[in-house]
Formats: sequence, structure tokens, C-alpha cells
Amino acid sequence: MRQSAGQRLRQAVEEERPLQVVGAINAYAAIIAEHAGFRALYISGAGVANASFGLPDLGITTLNDCVEEVRRLSSVTELPILVDADTGFGSSFQIARTIQQMERAGAAGVHIEDQVAAKRCGHRPNKAIVSQAEMVDRIRSAADARQDSQFVIMARTDALAVEGIDHAIERALACIEAGADMIFPEAVTKLEDYRAFVDAVQVPVLANITEFGLTPLFTAEELASAGVGLALYPLSAFRAMSAAALHVYKAIREEGTQQSVVGQMQTRSELYAFLHYLDYEQRLDRLFGMEKGEE
Repeated sequence: MRQSAGQRLRQAVEEERPLQVVGAINAYAAIIAEHAGFRALYISGAGVANASFGLPDLGITTLNDCVEEVRRLSSVTELPILVDADTGFGSSFQIARTIQQMERAGAAGVHIEDQVAAKRCGHRPNKAIVSQAEMVDRIRSAADARQDSQFVIMARTDALAVEGIDHAIERALACIEAGADMIFPEAVTKLEDYRAFVDAVQVPVLANITEFGLTPLFTAEELASAGVGLALYPLSAFRAMSAAALHVYKAIREEGTQQSVVGQMQTRSELYAFLHYLDYEQRLDRLFGMEKGEE
């Protein structure tokens, strides 16, 4: 029997420590990431807002916006996809709908956070979080809604920056009791804090290794030494793509040609190889070649 997406994610976490989970900004990025050897993908809420809608990550995009990205990625890869579900996109019944829609779209799991609905980037100041009781209700609603028991419910807490590590760990433990399978402590600054979470919760802990944030760019080896189960790189490739695009646009505008930057581009043949373009052409030839010959 074919494994579910949730089963594939759980298996990958068991087999690679820490499991490197890399953000894919679109379906083509997912293909490239799989080719590079990654075993799990990530859809970032900030990525959806920034890249697909040109908006900041401030809780503006919707469940449907995010689910559409899941459908696009799951249609081109069998890699398990972890999805940023923000605060769950609503109260209890809406959180349940979020889980059901994510499962149907092909996600392997989601993380739900404890910020207020008018959320901020986890590495920005002045974050506000809901009460522990409300966060527990979010996780309980999510766990109760899943159809596949292996679908991963991950609880993200921003309490470390707001209330300190002891309260953050207390929240994490309460979320596990409510049904969370994994824990995502946001904006951790020290390896020993990751170790404290790992020792306390006894479930896989995710480290968000995002650039230009509060968390140092710990190596996979350093994270493994702290017992971290998953290492997340949510927007690394997107940031590089954006910088490269700006460079190319400027060159064309200023020089009147792209000649100076062609060497930095992926070639047409490389693109075709990733997309199996020639296989599609050959299929067309098989389907319609005879008819063309008869004409």
C-alpha cells in the first residue's frame, strides 16, 4: 500500500537527523529541490504572501491561497510537504477545515502558531501571543480534524521571545498533550535552548534556520548535537532567486542587452531536462505523428 504524505514525512524524520526541510516557492522550485537531494519540502506563509501576492507576511493571505500552492507542489513531487498554516486561518471549525483541505491537497503536515490573528514575522519585535488555553484549543481542533492519523500536526510557539523559555516549554508540553506530534520553537538564539526543548518534549523539534533573523545559521551538525529533529530553510532559494532576478533586470535596463548575464542563467536545455520536455514532445509524436504523416 502506498504511504500517505504524513507517513513519508515521519519516515524521513526518522531516517535523517536533522531532516533538512527546504522551502520551495513554486512547483518548479520543488522539482529543483528534489533533484538536489532534499527529502522534504516546505511551503512558507511568508513565501506565499511575498512571491505569489506581493504582500508582507502579516496574516493577509487566506487558506485558499495556501492550499493552491500545496496542490501545485504535490502535483509534481512525491516529497512530503510541510505547510505553514499560520494561526489556522480562524477559530475551531475553520481550523478543522484547514486540516481537511491541506490533507486533500496533498500536504504531509502543517504547523499552527500561537500568535494572535494579526500576526507578525516571528523574527520581528512586538509579537503578541494568545493564551496557552487558546493555543491548546487550536491544536486540539487540528488533531481532531485529521482523517489520516499520520498527518503531522506541528505546534509552533513564539512564546520564547515573549514569555521566556520556561513558559515556551510549558506551552509546548500542553500542545503535545492536545495532539501535537512535533514542536517548532520560533526565534531560538542558542543551541542549549534547542536542547532544553528536545529534552523536555520528547518529540521531534524543528529549528527554523532562516537568514537575517534572530536565530544563528547553525549547521546541520550543530543542530544534530542539540538533538534537533528537523532543520528548516524556508526562503533561502527564494532570496537568492530574487537577488539574481534584480541583477538581471538591472543589467538589461542599463546595458540594453542581457549578454553580460547570460552566463548566470539556467540554459534552455537544463530547463527542459528538469521538466522532461522531450518526453512530452515524444508523446505528442506518438499520439499524432501517424496522422500528420497521412496528411
